[in-house]
Amino acid sequence: MTLAFVFPGQGAQTIGMGKALADAYPAAKALFDEVDEALGESLSSLIWDGDIESLTLTQNAQPALMATSMAAMRALEAEGVDVTRAAFVAGHSLGEYSALAAAGALSVADTARLLRTRGQAMQSAVPVGEGAMAAILGLDLDAVRAVAEEAAQGEVCQAANDNDPTQVVVSGAKAAVERAAEIAKEKGAKRAVMLPVSAPFHCALMQPAADVMAEALAGVEIKAPAVPLVANVRAEAVTDSDLIRQLLVEQVTGSVRWRESVQYMVAQGVTEAWEIGAGKALSGMIRKIDRAVACSAVGTPEDVQKALQAGD
Repeated sequence: MTLAFVFPGQGAQTIGMGKALADAYPAAKALFDEVDEALGESLSSLIWDGDIESLTLTQNAQPALMATSMAAMRALEAEGVDVTRAAFVAGHSLGEYSALAAAGALSVADTARLLRTRGQAMQSAVPVGEGAMAAILGLDLDAVRAVAEEAAQGEVCQAANDNDPTQVVVSGAKAAVERAAEIAKEKGAKRAVMLPVSAPFHCALMQPAADVMAEALAGVEIKAPAVPLVANVRAEAVTDSDLIRQLLVEQVTGSVRWRESVQYMVAQGVTEAWEIGAGKALSGMIRKIDRAVACSAVGTPEDVQKALQAGD
């Protein structure tokens, strides 16, 4: 089987995530300590003992989800499985940073600080209440793009996440996104669900955050990844460190082309995907994109053991 490691994005966070990994694997505990030190605060205490409202704040959720994914990677490494077992790495939005850390392109400390900066910049790019996102269920990407264009009426409204054949997320100005939700239902969408997010991610309104990230990324070392990254905005493999830096900036305002990314990996021979970190959202999307891909979630010590057995 040809394997891909995939890394979850925002929304997968839960209180207590990664704690069992840290208890079972010293290397996983050391990873959380490394993130705490990089940020100059005990993010691990918030993850394990805090409240979900604080953890869900974008500036906390982004480094916290990366830390949990990397703790799972450290557990796999302790069992003899490193990133080169995979043919590709890919991540959903912030998960792209986790993928790059897993592949050795970014240091864990730099990744934690970049994601803290990214979370703060994305949150402050648009005043709270002025932007929104909505999941459109039951229309394909072309149909949702047409809906977004009709709904814009001079405001920003874009297809932000092409998640799977049944779900495309639109993002932009609140009134425009609300119009898009209504138009989508008129056009035959099964449902249009306003998402409980604090900012309109992956649309042109995020340009101030993209500018912040361009400056932040210019100041860190990015190495060629040990395994090719399937980039969100290209939906194809990249290994050049300068290109990766550029695409991470474009990703802030660009669409997450997850459906196409999975299709690309399948076309390259991928038959198995391990979702590294919190939750199973990506596994659900991958099954809707191609049911032939075998998916495993790797977020607990038990998951690590199951994945090892499946990979034998």
